Order: sequence, then structure tokens, then C-alpha cells
Amino acid sequence: MYIIREIFHLQFGRYRDAKTLIDEAKQKNLLLQPTGSRILTDFTGEGYRLIIELPYATLADYETDLKKELAGIGWKEWYDQFKALIRYSEREILKQVS
Repeated sequence: MYIIREIFHLQFGRYRDAKTLIDEAKQKNLLLQPTGSRILTDFTGEGYRLIIELPYATLADYETDLKKELAGIGWKEWYDQFKALIRYSEREILKQVS
């Protein structure tokens, strides 16, 4: 089992805008939403973070879904709006060992 974390460090004061766009993307099925996925927020540390956590049995499954997401109708337009709210992002790929 793998856990992929897409971590977005938001510009100060832009959480509500980012959350609105995430909700819109979920409703339009623009984002990966495997069973067990979660969207988390963190208001501590350096600043605001929005974290999308995705469980996958294999990295190949993740890669297949990611290709579908990036090729989705309307995804690029949505992402252009979303990335304007982000200071920087990072991805963690974790392997569950127990």
C-alpha cells in the first residue's frame, strides 16, 4: 500500500479560495478520489497547507489515475486558478509497512 500526499503551501489568507476550488474540482470529478482519500488542512508551522492524501495498492495504479486526471476535460483550466493560490507544493510517496 502506498500513500501519496500532495502538499500545497497556500498564500496567506487564501485558504477559503483554495477550499472552494477543491470542492468544485471534487464535484466535477477533476481530482483523483480513490476510496480512502482524504483532504486535510494544517494551520500550524510555516503557514497554511492543504494536503490531499491518496491511498493506492501500487504505484502503477497511481500513475494510471494521474494520467487520467491530467488529461481530464476542464482540469487544466481549474488548475490554472488553483495554482495562483499556492506559494509552493511538494509530493510525498510513502510506503505503508505495517
